[in-house]
Amino acid sequence: MRANFECLVDGAIDSARQCRGDDDPSPALAILISCVGRKLVLKQRVDEEVESVRSAFGDDTTMTGFYSYGEICPVGLDRKQAELHNQTMTITTFSEQLCQS
Repeated sequence: MRANFECLVDGAIDSARQCRGDDDPSPALAILISCVGRKLVLKQRVDEEVESVRSAFGDDTTMTGFYSYGEICPVGLDRKQAELHNQTMTITTFSEQLCQS
């Protein structure tokens, strides 16, 4: 593992910003799944990563999550074969928009 604190936190913030988009309001719910490998690198500073994601989403987003032992997913959108990813944080967001008729 050759990660450092700044790269891990910056990556988590970037992921949260991508989930939110440029003009989107804060999502209603964000589920954070973080690899335990990140926790081993961040150690006592693991809370700073979560707080950085919280600031990217804002106070209106409810956040929950857990630690995993790696994630299995495709490397890119055009690849069908899944691979094991390590030291990753996966963020899934949910929003609801009211329709007016």
